[in-house]
Amino acid sequence: MVTSTFARDALTADSSASDAAPRTGPKLDYALHPAGRWIFLAVLIGGLAYAGFSIAFDTAQVGESLAGGAFAFLALALLIALGFEFVNGFHDTANAVATVIYTHSMPAPLAVVWSGFFNFLGVMLSSGAVAYSIVTLLPVDLILNVGSVGGFAMIFALLLAAIVWNLATWAVGLPNSSSHALIGSILGVGLANQLIRGGADGTSGVDMAQVWKVLSALAFSPIVGFVGALLLLLVMKRFLRDKALYEAPEGQTPPPRGIRALLIGTCTAVSFAHGSNDGQKGMGLIMLILIGCAPTAYALNRTMPESATPAFVQTAQAASAAYRAHANGAPASVGAARAQVTQALKTKHVSDPVIYGALATLSDDVSSRIAGYGSLGKVPAAATPNLRNDMYLVLDTTKLIAADTSAQSRFTAQEITTLKSYNSGLEQGTRYIPTWVKVTVALALGLGTMVGWKRIVVTVGERIGKTHLTYGMGASAELVAASTILLAVNFGMPVSTTHILSSGVAGASVANGAGLQRRTVMNMALAWVMTLPVAMLLSGGLYWLLLTLAHALGY
Repeated sequence: MVTSTFARDALTADSSASDAAPRTGPKLDYALHPAGRWIFLAVLIGGLAYAGFSIAFDTAQVGESLAGGAFAFLALALLIALGFEFVNGFHDTANAVATVIYTHSMPAPLAVVWSGFFNFLGVMLSSGAVAYSIVTLLPVDLILNVGSVGGFAMIFALLLAAIVWNLATWAVGLPNSSSHALIGSILGVGLANQLIRGGADGTSGVDMAQVWKVLSALAFSPIVGFVGALLLLLVMKRFLRDKALYEAPEGQTPPPRGIRALLIGTCTAVSFAHGSNDGQKGMGLIMLILIGCAPTAYALNRTMPESATPAFVQTAQAASAAYRAHANGAPASVGAARAQVTQALKTKHVSDPVIYGALATLSDDVSSRIAGYGSLGKVPAAATPNLRNDMYLVLDTTKLIAADTSAQSRFTAQEITTLKSYNSGLEQGTRYIPTWVKVTVALALGLGTMVGWKRIVVTVGERIGKTHLTYGMGASAELVAASTILLAVNFGMPVSTTHILSSGVAGASVANGAGLQRRTVMNMALAWVMTLPVAMLLSGGLYWLLLTLAHALGY
């Protein structure tokens, strides 16, 4: 019923707007050349084959053999993860090409291919910081046991829930955030996991501090898009007096050369920024899948050179000494220390002398094991999961301590610097992304850009403002969107291309003296509000269902 209402409203513009401003829309229906289908299919199959070959090679290198069933399970999980990025491509990136299409700067087929290519580049040149900011939202116990039934149920549930909601909003032409849907799915799994386990506090299943940090970025970025585009267009009108910038295009005539170059440049920037931010979200989840299915090959960064081991061991020992100096004793065993740190990480109560002692014990054990093996590349298969989990526990707990103001008052500036350096070494050893993962995610996102873009393009180009999109409106919206997204990437924050750019178009419409189409704006706002609870319900329900089925089958 809700979807049908969205469909009716999203496909019906205000009658007053239609009467007042008849549109000269761009040509969106192009017949695809047969060669294009074959090239698309060849790239798709080639990317999947490359992923399969890379997995086989990586596991063979470390002597880890995957049985036929395990390999098939891994392939299914990877296909679903890449499917999320594919849907993300045609759902979100349509926002980037709407302005160049509706200003006749580029024909639609060329625009989507152009955008897809720069999405690909954005993914390939990304740092991976956003990928692991998404992962840290997940429950600690599921991350530590990602290869368990619960771990796989978590991954399948959150990916399927995000895909379902993305497809539902795409089907009715509503610009919706894939980031918002994915984060809602993660929260749903976390809360369901805690409730199923009988915890008294459902929110302890997720990192609420990280949740609020991510949600604040998602909530604040559309405001930046609206206000930024509005102010930028007003500034442009003040200093750039060319009337052609602020008038609707005439017929199918392309804009003047300089304006056209500006619009293509902003489209390129948004596409690149989208790839560099949104592409990373799938990477983090794919790494969890790989760690669960093939831990020996992917749980640790075996590409780190052996020459880096002495420096890491020295930093770990210095960090251990810093912790011990402020500890209230130390656990008698590594197992006891591991349990204490795990509980502290779940509750986020880490600034405690008892936890400092546990971290000192774990750090000593991690450094001695790595020093004994000689490098991460030589860690045997049987020791890999435990070592990775201990490094993960110490890394995330140390991050919380280094950012905690009460802890900073206890530790000296030199000790805080040592802890941060220790964090960097732990991140290099556990939080890495193989090149082939970047390539396959980049291909999925880039190819997705070239499919199904029309529905969202029409909404952004025709159904937000009451007048036709002008050159200045498109340029200001995209400049603000690209700048905001790239700034978020720099801070490792996931944001929504859809929310920022749609808000930017709305802000530019207001600045240009045009009104907003009330129904479309209200539907977009309703979709924004509904995404989080709907995705949470979908993922939480799927997680419970998958766990129930697994237990019924004896797993």
